[in-house]
Amino acid sequence: MSWFSKDTEQVLNELQVKQKQGLTNAEVQSRLEKYGENKLKGKPKKSLAALFFSQLRDMLIYVLLGAAVITLLIGEYTDSIIILLVVILNAIIGVFQEFKAEKAIEALQKMTTPRALVRRNGDVIEIDSKEIVPGDIVVLDAGRYIPADLRLIESVNLQIEESALTGESVPSEKNAALVFEDPKTPLGDLANMAFMSTLVTYGRAEGVVVGTGMSTEIGKIAKGLDETQTDMTPLQKRLAELGKTLGYIAIGICILIFVIALIQRRDLFEMFLTAISLAVAAIPEGLPAIVAIVLALGVTRMSRINAIVKRLPAVETLGSVNIICSDKTGTLTQNKMTVLHLYTYRKFLDVPSEGTATAEEGAEKKLIQTMVLCTDATLINGEGTGDPTEIALLELGEKYHLPKRELESGFERVAEKPFDSDRKLMSTLNKEGSHYRVHTKGAFDNIFNVSSHALVDGKKVPLTDELKANFLRAAEEMSDQALRVLGAAYKDTDEIINPEEMEKDLTMLGLVGMIDPPRLEVKDAIHQAKQAGITPIMITGDHQHTAAAIAMQLGMATSLAQTVSGSELDAMADEELNEKIGNYRVFSRVSPEHKVKIVKAFQSHGNIVSMTGDGVNDAPSLKNADIGVAMGITGTDVSKGASDMILTDDNFTTIVSAIREGRNIYNNIKKSVVFLLSCNLGEIVAILASVLFFWPMPLLPTQILWINLITDTFPAIALGVDPGDKDVMSKKPRDPKESFFAGGAAMRAVIGGSLIGILTLVAFYFGLNEHGYQLWSGSIPEDVLTYAETMAFVVLAVSQLFYSLSMRSAFHTIFQVGLFSNKYLIGAILLGIILQFAVISIPFLAAAFHVQMLSLQDWIIVILFALIPLAVNELIKLGMRMKNK
Repeated sequence: MSWFSKDTEQVLNELQVKQKQGLTNAEVQSRLEKYGENKLKGKPKKSLAALFFSQLRDMLIYVLLGAAVITLLIGEYTDSIIILLVVILNAIIGVFQEFKAEKAIEALQKMTTPRALVRRNGDVIEIDSKEIVPGDIVVLDAGRYIPADLRLIESVNLQIEESALTGESVPSEKNAALVFEDPKTPLGDLANMAFMSTLVTYGRAEGVVVGTGMSTEIGKIAKGLDETQTDMTPLQKRLAELGKTLGYIAIGICILIFVIALIQRRDLFEMFLTAISLAVAAIPEGLPAIVAIVLALGVTRMSRINAIVKRLPAVETLGSVNIICSDKTGTLTQNKMTVLHLYTYRKFLDVPSEGTATAEEGAEKKLIQTMVLCTDATLINGEGTGDPTEIALLELGEKYHLPKRELESGFERVAEKPFDSDRKLMSTLNKEGSHYRVHTKGAFDNIFNVSSHALVDGKKVPLTDELKANFLRAAEEMSDQALRVLGAAYKDTDEIINPEEMEKDLTMLGLVGMIDPPRLEVKDAIHQAKQAGITPIMITGDHQHTAAAIAMQLGMATSLAQTVSGSELDAMADEELNEKIGNYRVFSRVSPEHKVKIVKAFQSHGNIVSMTGDGVNDAPSLKNADIGVAMGITGTDVSKGASDMILTDDNFTTIVSAIREGRNIYNNIKKSVVFLLSCNLGEIVAILASVLFFWPMPLLPTQILWINLITDTFPAIALGVDPGDKDVMSKKPRDPKESFFAGGAAMRAVIGGSLIGILTLVAFYFGLNEHGYQLWSGSIPEDVLTYAETMAFVVLAVSQLFYSLSMRSAFHTIFQVGLFSNKYLIGAILLGIILQFAVISIPFLAAAFHVQMLSLQDWIIVILFALIPLAVNELIKLGMRMKNK
């Protein structure tokens, strides 16, 4: 339907909606049932069957399937069934892991759905954009994505960047009053329409929804579009490469075993199966899946502490962050602005904290009127929407019996110049009887720059240096009390003037001082960050004194010397800023362009920088930072789109909690990997030693496959969701270039793996020795060999299970971290032991795996052997702690 060819009244009538009222809840419900949710359809999801078969696309799985076919052909039916069961079980575990990871990512995508402002039942409310229906009245302002196709019904200086649809990078100017008769008017020329997924870059507007979901222009283009990113993280890539390297090593070992077997004239088929099982043992094929699930579960856990991680690599980077650049308002403070003082020439006025008051005629009343009329926020029954600073000004108006609704009905807004972070000013033009008045509010020093007069005792007088100094003294007095100071000015005109002419030759009215108290919990978070080797930095548009006062209260700065203003930054060359950047803790009066400069200066010293932002202009600094953090409450859709992480509570403490979580997730992945490699090394040591020294095989291929599946996977996943080190925030940030095996991890893997392998051989020797045979004895009876293999089998499996307990911390003993503090790991160990016992004690399983029941004395021996790698690792930790002391 050509909505662009109808005027606004026709469109509203056809969609059966009133602009000032919006839709009712009942109308929304019936339209939602008729049109469905406002979202684009993605690619069909992979079925469980497709996920299952994708797990089988692996070189080693092909080798195992080949082995299963050969065993079947030569009549070893039990072996072939076990090999097939192992392959199927491995695939099922892989499907489960992928499914869990996918679900976690889906849940996060739901949480990052863009929000939209709509008018319903006469009130402006914020909702998920998918809940929008045709006929909804949508309120637009700078920084918001258009949530659906709209016919504009009101617009003020509106500009929309439509490159997502037209490819045109220059924002298009919009005008709701226009009507286009030609039905073939190109999309890019439709100035009275706004389209889904395009971006408001300037001005404000209201529009009525004419198309949702796949009925939008972008929906027509995006049939089958799926924006899900499935890129591997740098860590996953590194581990995939590690897997490849281990694969080549495994193939080399297999060839070596074959060559030795030929020389020693062993049973070639048995050695073929051994070589295959060893290749499978050598390669931790579960690694990428385990890393994916640990990352996804970690990210889900982070969402519960109000940090939504949009990109998985961010989790790895979080552990390395050593500079947090944070906005002040709402992040370090409560975002509950309250006006405490008014100042007109030589007159300070305290605003009552409760109740109401009456404003005197003259400068005082005009000051409040200007502050209230020059806002875009709304305040209805004590509930505000919009910028917290503007809501505080509306509350001031209510206290002095000058509510916005009443003022606007008498002084209608006819034009405006929206707030701009470079000008730090906002102006409106309101009709007052037969003439018009410009109301301007903003940073007080910028108000001085556009004022030529001041109101003194009800008279307009030139703004002299003496008058200016008087206002400045009052502003600094308020700034020193950590108050945010705004100035107000006005001018009268006989006609509607161009927005460019509004902020010239104004008359200074006065100042308001407001406070946004620091969040109570932030001081502790800053102390914690400093202990963790992280430097917190405050970045704010506030005056230098206000910023410094808050920073000193919070423990971020120690003196005014650690602060620098935006104008001082402009005066510095990049080289000078890079040199001095380490001296500063507070950046005041900065614009978004300065933020990029600050990020790059910190990065020039090799720092890993996290930067917060909420505005459209913050996108470049969020992109440039190592971790861009957007505000979930006050943030624009653009800042959320450019960020790596979104804070749903806009709280600095959440950034510190996310860093703690990021460090723990990385450490948990490291634990899982080192554990898997230790287990695999143990299996290689046992088999390779037996082949080299011409001993009987201590383990059968099916036994190795069983151990690989049971003892590796479950404890590895449990280690991946470990509660983490309590003192993780007392350590310095991790160097991003640091090897995965730094900090003695490689040595621990070698010691643990070697011990597991040697003890497996010792258990095998004990089993033979009990029956009067040695490793080098010839023609050992089948039942004796089976008994010795059973002992080796149990030691290899159970030692790996016990050893996982020791992997929880590289420095603390299992009692220091809490033996039962990871219930998943205890569950995985108990499950492994029960399954191991079942294999030995249930007759048909025992026959399938060529094992037999052990005597009580031998159970005690194998359990003691299995505990040795754990005990040795714990003793090494104690030795290291004593050495460090």
